[in-house]
Amino acid sequence: MGNELLGVATDDNFEDEVLKSDKPVLIDFWAPWCGPCKAIGPIVEELAGQFEDSVKIMKLNVDDHQKTAVRYGVRSIPTLILFKGGQILDTQVGLVAKDRLEAMIKKSF
Repeated sequence: MGNELLGVATDDNFEDEVLKSDKPVLIDFWAPWCGPCKAIGPIVEELAGQFEDSVKIMKLNVDDHQKTAVRYGVRSIPTLILFKGGQILDTQVGLVAKDRLEAMIKKSF
């Protein structure tokens, strides 16, 4: 993932980067072995470019950061959770179309 527009969320930085963010934050909970995660990756990267001024888009590897995944009840991946003001605004589970994710992000404006 060489996309500089995507941040990397971890168990350690989640509170500062996501919950205390002044922008809405879309987190892509994923794992390297997950086929649907690889399929949605380019869509998430496109959205990061499209909404870079208004929304922070980050990825969290559930294998490396299980504490955060468990805290938010992530049981299937990919799971995308939109946070605003430290609260969950919306969630999408599975491989979804780009327009569904765009609509989800636009709820945060």
